[in-house]
This record gives sequence, C-alpha cells and structure tokens, in this order.
Amino acid sequence: MPGPGHAHGHLPSSTSPVTSQLHFFNSVTDGGKQIPTYRVIDGAGQPLEGAVVPEIDEALARRIYENMVQLPILDDILYNLQRQGRIVFYMTAYGEEAAIIGSAAALAPDDEVLAQYRESGVLLWRGFGYDNIMNQCFGTYLDSCGMGKQMPVHYGSKELHYHTISSPLATQIPQAAGVGYALKRDPARRGKNCAVVYFGEGAASEGDFHAGMLLASTIPSPTLFIARNNGFAISTPSSEQYYGDGIAARGPGYGVHTIRVDGNDVLAVYSATKEARRLCIEEGRAVLVETMTYRVGHHSTSDDSFAYRPRKEVEDRKRLDNPIVRFRLFMESRGWWSKDEEAALTKRIKQDVMTAYKKAESLPKPELKEMFTEVYGGELPWNLKEQREELKKLVKKYGDSWEPWRNELKKHKGEGKDLLQ
Repeated sequence: MPGPGHAHGHLPSSTSPVTSQLHFFNSVTDGGKQIPTYRVIDGAGQPLEGAVVPEIDEALARRIYENMVQLPILDDILYNLQRQGRIVFYMTAYGEEAAIIGSAAALAPDDEVLAQYRESGVLLWRGFGYDNIMNQCFGTYLDSCGMGKQMPVHYGSKELHYHTISSPLATQIPQAAGVGYALKRDPARRGKNCAVVYFGEGAASEGDFHAGMLLASTIPSPTLFIARNNGFAISTPSSEQYYGDGIAARGPGYGVHTIRVDGNDVLAVYSATKEARRLCIEEGRAVLVETMTYRVGHHSTSDDSFAYRPRKEVEDRKRLDNPIVRFRLFMESRGWWSKDEEAALTKRIKQDVMTAYKKAESLPKPELKEMFTEVYGGELPWNLKEQREELKKLVKKYGDSWEPWRNELKKHKGEGKDLLQ
C-alpha cells in the first residue's frame, strides 16, 4: 500500500519510494552540497559559535597537548638520524598531530588498533616510550616489535593492543573488520571494545578498503574506520584520487554512520572519535570518521615532496593552520599553559629523546638465531631450517677468517656464536 506522501508506494521488501520523476543524484547531502566538516575551535583557539566543547579537564588537556608536542620533536631527531645514515628509513607525522592524538585520547586503552604508519602517537599515548621507539628503528636486540626483522616505524605491541604495522598498503583495513568481528564473538569483550583502523585517503583507493567496509557493515562488526585525508597519496594529490566528495561520501553507501571532522582541531577529533566509538560498540557495526588535515612533511625519507608541490604551499599551511598552535592558544586562553611551561616541555622532550637515541645506538643487534624465530607459529618450516643450517655453515667458514664477516658479526649480540650452539 502507498505510504503517506508516497502515492506510488514502495518497492517490494524495500522502503525506497517509487517515483515517476527521472532524477539522477551524485551527492549524499540535500541539494548536492558537500558534506560539512565538524569543528569546535577556530585557528585562534576560540570555540565556534554554537560549538559544544567536549568535557575535558586541565589534566587531560595538558596530556593531550604534551603528546602532540612530542611528535614533531621525535620526528625531527629521527628524520635527521636517517639523513645521517644511522637508521635506514623513517616517516614523519608533521601536521597530523591533532588527528592522531585526538583520536588516541578518545579510545579505550585496550581497543585493538590496526594502524598504517604515521600513528606512532597512538602507541606513545598508551605508554610505549621513547626507548621502544628507538630500539625498533635501530633494530636492537631489545626491539620488542620484531627483533630487528621489520623496517623502521613498523611498530607493534601486543600488551598495548597495537597490531604490528605491515608495509603493503591497506591490508590492515579488512583485517580490522575481522578483528572487530572476533571482539563481537568474545563474551569478555563484546560491548566493551572495538577494532580501530587508521589509513590515508590513498589507501582508501585500494580494494581492501571496500572489502573491509563491506564486511564490517554487513556481518556486522564493531570496527571504527579513521581516514586521515592529508591531501596526498605519496605524490598524488587527493584531487586526482577521487571525483566524489572525499572518503566520507562512501560511508552511507555501506549503511554506516559517518562524520567528516577538521583533523587539525584536536577537540573536534576527540569529540567525534569518542561519539563514533560509542556508536560502534553500542550498535556493533562499522563507523567511519574522515579527518581533514594536511601532510606537512614529505611522504617518507625516500620522497622529496617539493618535486610535486610548491614549497610556499607547505610553509603557508604550517603558518596558517598548525594544529599544535591552535590547541596551545586554546590552552592559554583557559590559563592552562604558559610560555615558560612550553620551553620546559620542549627541553625535557628533546633530552629524553636524545637519551633514548644514544642508548639504542650503542646496543647490539639481536642474536643471529633470532633471524629465524617468531615469524611462524609452531614448528619451524623446512625452508627456514635449511636456510638456518646454510647460514650456520657460512658462519663457521668465514666468521673468524674473513674480516667483513667478523666486522658484521660483531654488531650482533653473541657475535653469531649463538647460532653455532
């Protein structure tokens, strides 16, 4: 039967009203307008008219700010260490501090995080520490993430519920949907935790994005999708990555709650993520948050972004829309921060990071036998057994007699003797 206001009724088994008008649409909002961007404070740190400032006290605000400030300091030091040849690779988070820390602060400490590669701030928020960062980047025997097997910035921590980073783009997205489903099936964690997956707008061009969204929305599973739309997929600007209205426009197509947020406003990110997490857990299905930010740094130490974007553009964005400055102005307006505290904080962080760096650089690499451990569960596969035996023979043959081998083995804890036992 036709419903009120729908003279032609609905399609069978559907609430879609039948219409006699030939009409195409290409927007998820009325009138073809772009999706709005949620913001709480402006560039001067002042709340917008009508904005509701999230309930955070001075202690939480200071913790958020201090965690934001530490990211560029850590990035500066590790980026320079790579340029000096002390580590082989690095990726910074310049300009995306609010998107990372604001979301980290809104999550439960035991929510399962599957990150891309700029979210080290989430780990630091959970207490990972500079020593663990440095040990992973230098690949020392104290590397708790992978015993030197992974590239730098490929962090992971089972204790902190942070799944180890993998290099292939977007693989973590469908994995996160599966993790969310596992949480839903676990009576001890059902209704308490969600899976959280971070990715860039470039990763959202991969098929894995759609597979993950489809799984988490239809199974369904409590998975929170956080897209960092920083404007660039390495050298490809977002204007060349999609024709539609960003990543947020895709959420309604999968029937999930979606919001677009100013990724340089840490209070907006915090508020949006907190509410998104609530919806995700209460309804047990996917939620999508798109944070609009700007990648100030190069894609990685293998990239020179000034080859594809003007230096002035980057400098203008750093000057006009700095997420750290914006929140500092908010803090100062509340009497929660001062210039003296700023100087003391930056000095302390630099000292702590440098101390961790010097300690890690002096440590040996893992024992040689660790090359074959903790990759596969259960019994070691036959091919790794063969490789281990071959390396053992080579160490016996060249370890003492050939200088290049002697020098290389000295870099490892045990100098390769562990393999011969």
